[in-house]
Amino acid sequence: MSITEVGEAEIAEPSLEVRLAMYEDQVRVRYFEKKVYDLFLQGQVKGTTHLGAGQEAVAAGVCAALRGDDYVFATYRGHAPTIMRGASMEAVMAEMMGRATGLMAGKGGSMHLTDVEHNFMGSYAIVGAQLTIANGVAWSAVYRGTDQVAVAFFGDGATNTGAFHESLNLAAIWKLPVLFVCENNLYQEYTPIGTVTAVAHPAADRASAYGLESILVDGNDADAVLAVASRAVVRARQGDGPSLIEALTYRHGGHSRADPGKYRPDEEVKAWLARDPIPRYRSRLESLGVRPEQLDAIEAAATDEVNRATEAAIAAPLADPATIERDVFADGGSSWRR
Repeated sequence: MSITEVGEAEIAEPSLEVRLAMYEDQVRVRYFEKKVYDLFLQGQVKGTTHLGAGQEAVAAGVCAALRGDDYVFATYRGHAPTIMRGASMEAVMAEMMGRATGLMAGKGGSMHLTDVEHNFMGSYAIVGAQLTIANGVAWSAVYRGTDQVAVAFFGDGATNTGAFHESLNLAAIWKLPVLFVCENNLYQEYTPIGTVTAVAHPAADRASAYGLESILVDGNDADAVLAVASRAVVRARQGDGPSLIEALTYRHGGHSRADPGKYRPDEEVKAWLARDPIPRYRSRLESLGVRPEQLDAIEAAATDEVNRATEAAIAAPLADPATIERDVFADGGSSWRR
């Protein structure tokens, strides 16, 4: 079986404007999550959080390939696509802190971020659940005669769930306009994915079973991700069906804030930290002639945005307990069920 490995020689040249936007996206999310980490330690962030520091290039590359009317689904490690698709950082931060001004009025927290206004259709705590729902949205686009595309981000652990195989099979049979994007950070929570999976590449090595091309890409390189995602989006819009992309990446921290990540070998962590997508991408931009001061300004603006979002969230009122049953069912409440 052939695996498509996209290296620098195969990367289509994005414009400098696109590259700068992808750098900005990665920096904004990294700085946001650093602040979330600090606030969590201070007891300000409610509930658990799953940070994606180190994985930002995957969402940046994919989101850069999409239109505003395309649909995106994410895992509970979904801060990056939420913000990159246009959600207000202030509203995301407020949600993390249980404030009434949050995306879901402070009732969902980190694991359930949703912004329908920007076609970000939710973060899903049930592993693999979003793949089946992305199929439904993709089918609706076909039914309505649009050329919209649905994207479902998921982790390597989801490749061993029934939802993964069922979703790929149905999408392939019906030629649904879906991009299935596996963020393979090598660990299924605390378990190395290689110890519980019969193939080396849990997504790419299984693509051929559904008649799909096997696509393996450097998930720490936004340009490489953009290249494969752009080709997949064109394929989907043309009615040629789904694509399965496996992006190799690495989370800098543990599975969640309660996990110190000590099960990972020190040399492995050190090697992946050396491949941090943000300084790597900054170096590329500088080699292309972008002035360091311009990149410094992007980073300073991100810092200011995060600080403003934090201040606004802290000043906002806490979620009102009286709203607990609101928006639970389609009619807005649960009283009719009693």
